[in-house]
This record gives sequence, C-alpha cells and structure tokens, in this order.
Amino acid sequence: MIAPAMLVAAVFLLGVITLWKRRSPGYLREIPAFVRLARAVGLSIEDGKRLHVSLGHGGLFEARGGPALAGLALLRNIAERTSVSDMPSVATAGDSTLGLLTQDTLQAGYQAAGVGEAYVHTMGRISGLTPFSYAAGAMHVAHNENVSTNILLGHFGPEAGLLAESSERAKATLIGATDDLAGQSVLFASAQDALIGEELFAAGAYLDARPAHLASLTVQDIFRWTIILALIGGSAAKFIGVF
Repeated sequence: MIAPAMLVAAVFLLGVITLWKRRSPGYLREIPAFVRLARAVGLSIEDGKRLHVSLGHGGLFEARGGPALAGLALLRNIAERTSVSDMPSVATAGDSTLGLLTQDTLQAGYQAAGVGEAYVHTMGRISGLTPFSYAAGAMHVAHNENVSTNILLGHFGPEAGLLAESSERAKATLIGATDDLAGQSVLFASAQDALIGEELFAAGAYLDARPAHLASLTVQDIFRWTIILALIGGSAAKFIGVF
C-alpha cells in the first residue's frame, strides 16, 4: 500500500506545484557542473565542435533506467540548442530500446528548433550492448569525431573510467553523473565537474527551466525530507520504547 500511495501523492504534488511554478518560477541553486555545461553548449557552436551525450547501458524497463530518462530530457534540450551548428551533437546508448528513444529525442529537438529536415538518424547510435563494448564504441565517438565535451548521464559502472580516459586524451571536457556507486567514484575522481546523487535528475530543470521541471525538483525535496523525518522519528520512537 505504501508504494501506490507514494505514487499517487507524487502525481498530485507534481500537478499542484507545476501550476504554482507557472506563477512563481522560484530559484535554483548554482551547481558548477550545469554552469560548465551551459557554457560548453555555446562554445561548441562557436568553435564548430560536437557535444557527445552518452546515456549509459541501463534498460528502461529496469530499476536502473531512471538516469537514462533524465539523460533523454537533457539530450532533447541540447539537440534543440545545437541544431544550428555545423557539427551537431551525437548521442550513444548501450540498450536497444534506449537507442531508439535517443534517435526519437534528437529528432524532437530538431523539430522544436524548426529544422526537422536537418536531422540525420545516425546522430543517435547504439555503440554496444554490453557495458564494455558500449564503452568501446562511445570512446571511438569521443576520440574521433571532433568532440569538445563528453556528457555522461545514465547508468555507468567501472567502465566510466575508460570514457574518462578517452576524454582526457582528446583534451575534452567531461561532465558525468550515474546512479552506480562504482561509476560515481570514478567520475568524481576524473570529471571536471561531477554530479552527485540525485543531482543527475535536475539536468532538465537547469538547462530548460520549465514549470514541470522545477516542480519535479520540489517534489524530490518534499519526499527526501519526508523520508529523513520518518527515519529520525522511527529511531526516536524505538529509543524511547514506543515500538
């Protein structure tokens, strides 16, 4: 009963807060990785270089598919912004379903920019179906296609170290986030700006601050503090002998 109740509460809060954010957008705290990312998008267009968005190998029908959905939201915004560039952004995925959604998301970004005819389906690619084959394919893109910034946003394990090494050799900026602890440790040590924990789910809000995106962050905060207070309350009740 708890999970359905939380789902209903989340949907209700998301709807109410979205309406509220349309009237009062609110304020987002500064996160260095997103500041660097916004700058990288503009510089890539000016310098005639690509952005490479790597969405990991998490299946959308698995628990680890959440970060990939956050990556798709970011990809659409990047595709729309860089559609006018001579070197449009490319995206790689390590799952067949995610690969199809990558192509669809890129196309949606081009259509939103009014240049749908410029979209080429090879901009979204499946670079491998196992973690290390995926990393090998993504490394080839990062190293050989004039990429200025590699954005890793999805499910990555230790293979993130290979992508970090490839970025270092190509002298490209690396911005990364993952839900995997091993991947997080690698990215924290190697990326110029790493996103920690739930920060990866804020990517869409920071690059495209629409009311729904802002509302999703507020709902995250509400549930986070609810869980924290429940844990503290439960511990206190256990300590004084209520349970």
